[in-house]
Formats: sequence, structure tokens, C-alpha cells
Amino acid sequence: MKLGIVGLPNVGKSTLFNAITNAGAESANYPFCTIDPNVGVVAVPDARLDQLSEMYHPKKTTPAVIEFVDIAGLVKGASRGEGLGNKFLSNIRMTDAIVHVVRCFDDDNVIHVEGSTDPIRDIDIIDLELIMADVEMVDRRIDKATKAAKGDKKFLHEVEVFQGLRAWMNDGKSARSYLCSEDDAALIATSDLLTLKPVIYAANLDEDGFADYANVPYYQQVAQRAAAEGAQVIPVCAKLEAEIAELDGEERELFLQDLGIAESGLDRLIKASYTLLGLISFLTSGEDECRAWTITRGTKAPQAAGKIHTDFERGFIRAEVIAFDDLMAVGTMAAAKEKGLIRSEGKEYVVQDGDIILFRFNV
Repeated sequence: MKLGIVGLPNVGKSTLFNAITNAGAESANYPFCTIDPNVGVVAVPDARLDQLSEMYHPKKTTPAVIEFVDIAGLVKGASRGEGLGNKFLSNIRMTDAIVHVVRCFDDDNVIHVEGSTDPIRDIDIIDLELIMADVEMVDRRIDKATKAAKGDKKFLHEVEVFQGLRAWMNDGKSARSYLCSEDDAALIATSDLLTLKPVIYAANLDEDGFADYANVPYYQQVAQRAAAEGAQVIPVCAKLEAEIAELDGEERELFLQDLGIAESGLDRLIKASYTLLGLISFLTSGEDECRAWTITRGTKAPQAAGKIHTDFERGFIRAEVIAFDDLMAVGTMAAAKEKGLIRSEGKEYVVQDGDIILFRFNV
């Protein structure tokens, strides 16, 4: 999974990226300090994987991972080449979802590119640039389908669909919010539009605001916008996240307790992204390796097996499955077998979150 972190310059975007990935992207009090997209890969925290590792003491433990891409701050006119322009819109296009960092604090010492703090205005600026870039993509799709329709009338419907979408987007509305039939939505989904991507708003507050974020007017504005769009929103304090990132183990837990929060911003961001994208994890275990695998909710056993190796899917015979909680309740796989808790599932089995699976295959 790849998440693109976007936002106006100086909203705390690169500070947050640095904190959650420890990748060292440059952070400075001026626009465009992130000139190339920075990429960081982080492990997905999973207590179930940790417990399996304690049980098996494997040679290797491999968590699922998320790739974060820190994309340079956009400004008004980016879709027309202003600031760093279209190059960075193309970087967003390669991500699965967008993490939109929105500044929700006042600080005279941190320059705001628009001169003041206004979360909704900032969101609208980024949205408009993405919409304008998408309109260009839609125009190209219309032109291509129009030419194809001269030889095959079936493309006339595609022209109609994208013309309707363009009219919608010309009013400053995202492709995400366009209402149409399931078939037309599937057709539009083939166009790789920026404003089709799901969004998580990271409302970046200062330390005082974060302590009581629900009552901060700036945060309330972002939360209302997210609710209206069907997006996710999480409160973060990039400055605190940077401090949390420097701590390990018990120190980190104590620091979080002192702050009165159960999870870091990274943990909450990962949970939000899994929910937004409809993702779950299944587990494989053994003395060689314990590993978490990320799949889309609703994935059937053969396709889940294919995540491990294409041969597993091609030669799928069956999946031997036990729920994580069932294994923990009895303590060992041997005990689970005695109690009949390990099930044999076929090709139609839909993998569940936390399933521990051994795939049987033959190629």
C-alpha cells in the first residue's frame, strides 16, 4: 500500500513524514524544501504477529508494510505549472490514497503560504488543483473515445459518461462525489483520476490544541468536511509525533500515557488507511518465519495464497485455517488440532482478518 502525503507548504507535512518514517526528509520554514518526493516504508504494528513470534521464535518476523510518499507542497496554480507543478501531481497519481495534512493552529513564527490559518480554504486550494489536473485527463479520455467511436459505436457511451463527469468537475467538484450507475463508476475508475482516490485528513494541531482537539474550531471544520465527503480524519500533532519517533519501547509507552493517548499518530493513520481502503491482514507462521500479509477485505483463499507466490494460487488445493483468537485460547497448534479448531477451506473461502493460514498447493 502506498499513501501520498500532500498539503500546502508549511502545514507540517514533511515534519509529520519525518516523524512517521524516520526517513529524514528535509524540513524547513519555507515552501518547496521537499523538491523530490521522499519515500519511507514503515511496518504495520500488529500485536497478533508479535504474539505468534513469541510462540514460534522464528528465524524471521516480517510485518506488513506501508509506503509513504512525501510530495512537495502544492500551491494555487500547480495544475498550470505554478510552484513545482504537474510533476508532483503525477507522483500523487501513483498512490493508493491521499493523506491531506491540514494546518489547524496559529503560529506567527511559522509562515503560512496564504498568510493566515484557514483549513477549509487550504483544503479547497488543494482540491481545486487536483480537480483541474483531472479535467485535463478527462478531456484526453473524451478525445480518445470520440476517435474510437468512429470505428465502433460502443465508445459513444464512454464519451457521454466522461462528458457528464467533466461538466460536474467544471463546477469544482471531485470525481469521488459524482453520482452515477455502478457500471459507469467502474468505467470512470479506469481513468486513474486523482480525485477518485480516497482521502484521510490529518488535522495538524499544536500541543495545546491536540490535548483538547475535539473543541478546537479548526479541527471541527476539518471533521465536518471529512464527514460530508465520506473521508477519514485523524487529529495529529506533528511536533509531538517527532518526539514520539525518538523514543523506544517502555519510554514511548510512558510518553503516550503522559499525553493521555493510547496510540501514536502513525498507528492511528495506519488504522484509518486500512479502514478507508477496506484492507485486512492474514498471518502465516512457523519456525522459519512469521509474517503478516495485507489483502482487500473479501479476498478468497486462492487469491490470498497468490499474495505469497503465484504458484500457490495456480496450484491451490486447500487452506488450513485457524482464527488467531482460537489459537491463543488453546496455546499451541497441537492443542488446536486436538480440539478440531483448524479448518480445511476450499476455493470459495473468504479470508478473515487475523486468520492464520497454511496453504496446500500442487504445481
